[in-house]
Amino acid sequence: MLPTDIPIAPHPPRWQVRGEAGEQAARLRQTGLPRMIAELLAMRGVEPEGVRDFLVPRLSALGDPFELPEMRALVERLLKAVDGNERVVLYGDYDVDGVTSMSLLHLTLKAYGLVSHPFMPHRLAEGYGLSLDGLAHAFEDFGKPDLVVAMDCGTTSLAEVAWLKEQGVDCVIIDHHQLSPDGKPDCLALVNPQLGDGYHYFCTVGLAFKVAHAMLKTRMVPGFDLKTCLDLVALGTVADLVPLVGENRLLVRRGLEALAETPRVGLCALKQIAGVDGFVQTHHVGYRLSPRLNAAGRLDTAFTALNLLLSEDRDEAMMFAELLDGHNKDRQGVELKVFEEAVAALGDLREVEKRAAIVIGSRAWHPGVIGIVASRISRMFHRPTILVAIDESGMGKGSGRSVPGFSLVEAIGECREYLVRGGGHAMAAGISLEEEKLEVFREAFEASARRAFEGEMVRPVLDIDLELEFRDLTAEFYEHYRLMEPFGQQNSEPVFLVRGVMPKLPARVMKEKHLRLQLRQNGAEQSATWFNAPIGNLPKAPWDVVMRIQRNWFRGEERWQMTLDAVRSAE
Repeated sequence: MLPTDIPIAPHPPRWQVRGEAGEQAARLRQTGLPRMIAELLAMRGVEPEGVRDFLVPRLSALGDPFELPEMRALVERLLKAVDGNERVVLYGDYDVDGVTSMSLLHLTLKAYGLVSHPFMPHRLAEGYGLSLDGLAHAFEDFGKPDLVVAMDCGTTSLAEVAWLKEQGVDCVIIDHHQLSPDGKPDCLALVNPQLGDGYHYFCTVGLAFKVAHAMLKTRMVPGFDLKTCLDLVALGTVADLVPLVGENRLLVRRGLEALAETPRVGLCALKQIAGVDGFVQTHHVGYRLSPRLNAAGRLDTAFTALNLLLSEDRDEAMMFAELLDGHNKDRQGVELKVFEEAVAALGDLREVEKRAAIVIGSRAWHPGVIGIVASRISRMFHRPTILVAIDESGMGKGSGRSVPGFSLVEAIGECREYLVRGGGHAMAAGISLEEEKLEVFREAFEASARRAFEGEMVRPVLDIDLELEFRDLTAEFYEHYRLMEPFGQQNSEPVFLVRGVMPKLPARVMKEKHLRLQLRQNGAEQSATWFNAPIGNLPKAPWDVVMRIQRNWFRGEERWQMTLDAVRSAE
């Protein structure tokens, strides 16, 4: 059986250290920043006048929510629903962004005295986004509504919005996905930053926060503090992998602080189940909290996640958290099976190097995990990858992940004649196609990739921000470094190169595959963890190491640790 925790690539990645930022870093150092912090901020485009806003962002810096397209029309329609005590259905996606955005708007409307009805389609039975089957299910559950608020979906649902209009049901949309080539839906309001010139970094929960802010600016609600919803904003924003720039960075910074001390009983139960204690960082959300919230929608119904977030009873919340944990374990088992079958379907792994892209499908695969597996295979082979799960009727649903420099959505556009539908983003996208079109789509997609790479695949690169020495890791450095958080898209966690370190061997082995090491360089010493180390086949010392600097919480105390990403014999 293929070892599933060891990445495979046609070639080992080439180590590449960015050049120093030069003049801009020198100007930042004049503000009193340590040299390495100035270099890192310069790489992120921070100017001297923006240092304070970047390192110590304030909620008072939030922009006017009415700058977003069609915000005023949407707010007026929501307040009309409040005044008329109308029946409102919140129709959202089943991922973390969808669940958190619906929770936030539901709580906001509740503060105004209106009880809305959140609804999420079933992934297998009704598919993603607004669908006639999903809308029929929602109408059956709640009765015919006066207003449907589509959240994290709806931008491309022209036919479904037209059907709602025929039924005499108003529709407004809060979404961040790209518009259809056929134009925008005929709804009362579409709050989507794709329509405007700015704010393109928001996901839907960030937009829901802006909607709530706009409502409160229009009509205050005594006793309702929108800051209490920042924990939900941080969850959805980090989980949706949108850029942590601008207001996103501010909302996530404050939201993670709120998440650490949240009084929300559902999140407290989820943190307990996931082993998250003390301060909360983006990797806690990405690897512990969001996979559990997502697991229900992948294999069953996302209502468990929604119920957890809205629960007000501790025992009930713990029950939901345990259910989500169980779903996550089931998801991991299903994911591993699909992964192993997908790798087996590739055949001779040495032949994969000759392909420009990977497209594989099966009737045996669960559509809820193919995106995760596609991401894993794409990283393994450094190839754009689409996995397709085919149902009993012969309809395939595919999920794709890309590599830097190749846009999935553009390639899918070139192959649209073979698809029922398709769309998404440069690095992640989805498709639907008939089973008999899979082979011709594979050929067309690979041809598109071959053209994009001009016949030669780019060798994977391990990007390194800076070279440092252990003596650079001073208390002043750590104090400023923590202010660079939260790390995420477009503010990636810095990666450092340290040359010529001597490991103290033998190292302590953890769980039979990880190493806990002491490393020494020029008299300075640091402890480090090397996950999935090649135990029994370590490179000859001294080493060059690529590492990250991370802080954690242990027995009530903040500690810094080094995590090794790559190791080689010193050059």
